[in-house]
Amino acid sequence: MTGTAGVVIVGAGQAGCETAVTLRAKGFAGPITVIGDEHGVPYQRPPLSKAFLAASYDDDSIILRPAEFYESRGITLLSGHLATAIDRSRRHLELEGRSPLAYDTLVLATGARNRRLSLPGADAQGVHYLRTLTEAQKLQEKLKSADGRQVVIIGGGFIGLEVAAAARKHGADVTVLMSRDRPMARSVSLPVARYFEQQHRRHGVRLVANSAVRSISAPSGQADGVVTADGKRYSAGIIVVGIGVDPNVELAVTAGLAINGGVVVDSTLRTSDSRIFAIGDCAAFPTQSGLRRIESIQTCVEHARAVAAAIVGAGCDYDKVPWFWTDQFDSKLQMAGLIEGYDSTVVRGDPLSGSFSVLCFADGELIAVESVNRPRDHMAARKLLAARIPVSILEAADEGIELKDLIRVGAVV
Repeated sequence: MTGTAGVVIVGAGQAGCETAVTLRAKGFAGPITVIGDEHGVPYQRPPLSKAFLAASYDDDSIILRPAEFYESRGITLLSGHLATAIDRSRRHLELEGRSPLAYDTLVLATGARNRRLSLPGADAQGVHYLRTLTEAQKLQEKLKSADGRQVVIIGGGFIGLEVAAAARKHGADVTVLMSRDRPMARSVSLPVARYFEQQHRRHGVRLVANSAVRSISAPSGQADGVVTADGKRYSAGIIVVGIGVDPNVELAVTAGLAINGGVVVDSTLRTSDSRIFAIGDCAAFPTQSGLRRIESIQTCVEHARAVAAAIVGAGCDYDKVPWFWTDQFDSKLQMAGLIEGYDSTVVRGDPLSGSFSVLCFADGELIAVESVNRPRDHMAARKLLAARIPVSILEAADEGIELKDLIRVGAVV
C-alpha cells in the first residue's frame, strides 16, 4: 500500500501518533503526516483528569514525545489544522487555510468531544468541561485556589469522579450530581460501584443519586449554582460537566462513509472505503456483542498498531480484550473485558481491605474482571479473557486458587 503520497493521519492524539510511530518501526518508508486541530506537541489525555488536575503533573510531563522525536523519524506534524473534507475519488484531504493533502492511505483518528449540556445557563462563565489540555489547565488553576470553595460536578462517571477526587485534594467542598442510582453505573459492577461510593463519601464528597439537572444559575452571566429537576439548588463557585462524549464523525459523514454510532470499520479496521481506516474513540468495530465504540487508551494504542501492520501488509483481524483503569484517591481500579450483560459476580478478597477483585459472569461465562489495588489479578484476567479460558463460578470463588493458576498450560495468550 506504499505510494508517493504516503499515509495521512487525521488526529494527533494517542491513536494517531502511535500509528505514525509504529509505521516507522515496521519499516514503512513513505511520507507520514499527522494532522491535529490543537496547537502544540501531542499529549496524553488520561492524566488530565487524574494526576495533572491534582497538580502532580505539569505540562511537560504529559507530552507523548518531544517534537524532535517525530522530526528524527521523518514524521510531519501539522498542528493547529482542521481537516474539513475528504475527496475520496482524488484521494485528497481538504484542510482549512491550507492546500489539500494527497494520500495513498488515510487514517481517521479523530477521537471524540465532550457532550455539552443543553439547558438554561449552560454557556455561563464558570462552567467547565475536561477533554483538552487547555480545558485542563484552566480547571487546574481554578482548583489550586479552591480550598473551601464549592465545586459541583454534573455526572457520576469516570471523569466526574476523578475530578471529584482531585478537587478534594485541593480542599474543595465537592458535590457530584449523578443521573443514576450509583457512581459509574454504566461501566462497573454493583460491588465496585458501591465500593467507590463509600470511598468518595469517606473522603467528604457529597454524592447525589438520581439527580437530573434543570438549569445553571447564572444571574449575571457567571455561574453560581446548579438547579435540579426537584427544585433543589446547589451553590457552586466551580461547575464541571462530565456527561460523556460524542465521536467526531463529521468528516466521515461528509465523505459518505458508513456510520453507526461511530465510523464503521471491519475486523481489519478498514472503513467502507478500503483506502481509509478509522481507529480509537471515533471507530465502531466488530466485537462479540456487535459493533462497539470503546473509549480507552489501550484500544487507541492497539488499533494504531493493528492498522500500521495492515498498511505494511502484515495485518490480521483485530480481536483484543479491552482494558481500562481509573485512579480515585488511593484506589486504582483496573478492568479487563466488558461487563455489559453480566448476571452474576464473584468477589475475591475483602472490599473493606481496599484490595479485591470482582469476576463478572454472563450465563456462566466469565466476561470481565475488575480489580481494585490488585494488579496481579488484573494481569491474569487479561490473559484468561484473551485466551478464552473457561472459568467456572466455583473456581472463581475458590480463593485458594490464584487467577494466574487458572491459565492452562499451552494456552495461547
